[in-house]
Amino acid sequence: MRRGYVQVYTGNGKGKTTAALGLALRAAGAGLRIFIAQFIKKKKCSEHKILEHLHEQITLRQYGKGLILKRALTGADIAAAQEGIREIKEIIESKEYDMIILDEANVAVHCGLISADDLLDLIAKKPANLELVITGRYADAKVIRKADLVTEMKEIKHYSKKGVSARVGIEK
Repeated sequence: MRRGYVQVYTGNGKGKTTAALGLALRAAGAGLRIFIAQFIKKKKCSEHKILEHLHEQITLRQYGKGLILKRALTGADIAAAQEGIREIKEIIESKEYDMIILDEANVAVHCGLISADDLLDLIAKKPANLELVITGRYADAKVIRKADLVTEMKEIKHYSKKGVSARVGIEK
């Protein structure tokens, strides 16, 4: 890639992580190397199983202790997210990857695990040819201003409102 951009997928609708993972698959198909950092998340989902088969091109690490929107933050939550930021800075400096996805990083900022300045610092350190993708609800206005592409996923209707639980292979 000659030029990499900063993409943000945000909003309250379904599909932010799915869009980023689709982009990772497309990039892997083109021979690019991808690093996926998942903030907050701790559980292995169905997509992890297939990504394991692509380990030569896609590396995935989780920097979370589980969902935090309905519970109090712990020191372990903050430490995991901060470890992620430190590692991602090193990964950016290594220039080993063509694309880095920061999954749920916007939520991590919103909840106080990391700061918007942490994301802005990563954007500033990004080499010109690195694609940086940031997902999650609540994207900070400063991050949106720095991004080259911003997509807002807007929920219009969702079957979860009718009591449909997350389904394996579709939502988890």
